Amino acid sequence: MNNTNVIDLKNIETIYEGERIPVIKDINLDIDYGEFISIIGPNGAGKTTLLETINGLLSYTNGKGFVFGKNIDKNKVEIRKEIGYVIQNFEIDPLSPFLCKDVVMSGRTGKIGTFRFPTKKDWDKVWYSMGLVGMIDFANRPIGKLSGGEFQKIIIARAMAQQPKLLLLDEPFSNLDFSSRMQIETLLNRIHEKNKITIIMVSHDLRFIPANCSRIIVLDKGKIVLDGNKKDILKSDKLKNIFNGNGKKR
Repeated sequence: MNNTNVIDLKNIETIYEGERIPVIKDINLDIDYGEFISIIGPNGAGKTTLLETINGLLSYTNGKGFVFGKNIDKNKVEIRKEIGYVIQNFEIDPLSPFLCKDVVMSGRTGKIGTFRFPTKKDWDKVWYSMGLVGMIDFANRPIGKLSGGEFQKIIIARAMAQQPKLLLLDEPFSNLDFSSRMQIETLLNRIHEKNKITIIMVSHDLRFIPANCSRIIVLDKGKIVLDGNKKDILKSDKLKNIFNGNGKKR
C-alpha cells in the first residue's frame, strides 16, 4: 500500500448477499490525494457498487481494500466520517418541514454523534458549505420548495458539511435540466479547486465531465476496462464500442 494513496484496492470482488455472481471483480485501483476522477460506464457496469465498496456500505468478498491507509472492512465507521457521499436520486418528501440549513446540518451527524446538539463550530461548517454552493440565502427555505438544481446543491452542501477528505458523487447530473447540469459542473470544479479534496464522480453521460477531472475510469460488466488520462480515454476506440460516440449508453 502506498501512503500517498487515498484509495488502494487490490483484486477486489463484491457480491451482493444471496447472489453468486460478482457485481464487480478483479478491481485494482490506486487513487492519489487531490485527484478528480470520473467513473463511467453503462447501466449495470458496477459503478455504484464500486462507490459503495469504497465507502464501506458493501463488504467485498475477495481482495484487499484501503481508504486513507485503513482497512475498509475493519474501519468502516471511522472511514465514513471522512467521506462525503452524494447518492443517486436522493429523495425527500416535498411536504417535508425540514429547512435547507437543517438538511445540510444532518451531514454533520458523523462528526457530532447521534444524540448530541450541534455547536457553533458545526453551524459555522454549515454556513460555509451553503456559501460554497451559493445557497446561503436558501437557509430557511423548506427543502421541498426547491428546484432540482437547487436541491442538488443542498445535497452537495450536506456532503461538504462533514469536511470530507474524499467526496463521492453517484450520478450528480441525473434528472437535471441542461442549465442545472452546467451549474453543478461549475460547482464541482470550484469545490475541487478551493478545498483540494479527492473527488470521484460516477456518470453514464460523456457530455458532462467537469474540466478539473483529469482521469477517467471505464467500467463494463463489473471490470475496469480503461483507466487513464481524460483526453486519451475519450478518444479510445474501446470507449466507442461501449458508447455510441455521442455520450449515450449502448
